[in-house]
Amino acid sequence: MKRKTRFMHRERHRPMESSPIEGVANLFDVMLVFSVGLMIAVVTYPNLPELVDPTSDLTIVKNPGSPDMEIIIKKGETMEIRKLTNETTGGVGVKLGTAYLLPDGEVIFVPENVTA
Repeated sequence: MKRKTRFMHRERHRPMESSPIEGVANLFDVMLVFSVGLMIAVVTYPNLPELVDPTSDLTIVKNPGSPDMEIIIKKGETMEIRKLTNETTGGVGVKLGTAYLLPDGEVIFVPENVTA
C-alpha cells in the first residue's frame, strides 16, 4: 500500500469565473489610451488643424537648408510636394518688395506698391 503525500490531497484551484463585461472593460481601457495618444499628437503637431481643414492654404518646409529639403504646398484640398533641385529658373517678373534679415534670424518682407 502506497502512502499518499500531503501534496496529493491539495485541492486544485479552479480558474476564476469571469463575466462577459470584463472584456468590455479592457476594450474601454484600450480606447482610452488611444484617445489620449491622439490628443497628444494633435497638441504636439501645430499645423495639424490646417492640414485637415479643406479650405485652408498651408506651406511647410521640411528639412530646411539640407540637400533633401522638401516644400509641401497645400491649397484647399490639393497638396503638392516639391523637392529641392540644382536647376535654376528665370523669366520676366515684377519686383514685389524687399526682404530684410534681422540679426536674430527673423526675415521681414516689406511689399512695394505693385500694380499687376
